[in-house]
Amino acid sequence: MQMSPSFQPTRRAFIGAALALGLSGTALAATNAQRVVAAARRQVGVTLRYDPAYTTLAFPNGDVERAKGVCTDVVIRAFRDALGHDLQALVNADMRANFGAYPKNWGLGRPDRNIDHRRVPNLATFWRRQGAALPVTTDPADWRPGDIFTSLVGGRLPHTGIVSDRKDTTGTPLVLHNIGGGTREEDALFDHKLTGHFRWKV
Repeated sequence: MQMSPSFQPTRRAFIGAALALGLSGTALAATNAQRVVAAARRQVGVTLRYDPAYTTLAFPNGDVERAKGVCTDVVIRAFRDALGHDLQALVNADMRANFGAYPKNWGLGRPDRNIDHRRVPNLATFWRRQGAALPVTTDPADWRPGDIFTSLVGGRLPHTGIVSDRKDTTGTPLVLHNIGGGTREEDALFDHKLTGHFRWKV
């Protein structure tokens, strides 16, 4: 059916129609999850190396050059590009108001908006405080597209990434992450000890 030029569907109209049809909030949220996955996937071939160097960033919406970054940058960029959510500003605001709730792994006495949001333990704390934490399991069925995982590489290095909407031949979801060599989409969800499972309902 061809749309009339005067018919311009809006997000509000879509949501209203969805509610009228009885679609759940989960169904609507899945749209955002797919956007996050797509935004993470667009980083493949763009972010080509892993670079953990401390960098002074603009604020808000600060970022390092897209050709480089760390695991957290994949997540930060995906939520910013897909939904306009600036984790730099959000984490900074929560840390300024609740600094004692965050890890003290780096010996800092106050928030640092250049780096705080780029640290896995801080992001995990932020999501727990947002009520986004879910049980950590190794059942592939428990992981949905757009979910965030945290893990320990080699039992000591914090890591994070986004669960893809693609799966391997056994039904295990792929992940989008930068564990070295840039952003990749690969079968790695259960490669390292999982420490967190988050579904941020935004």
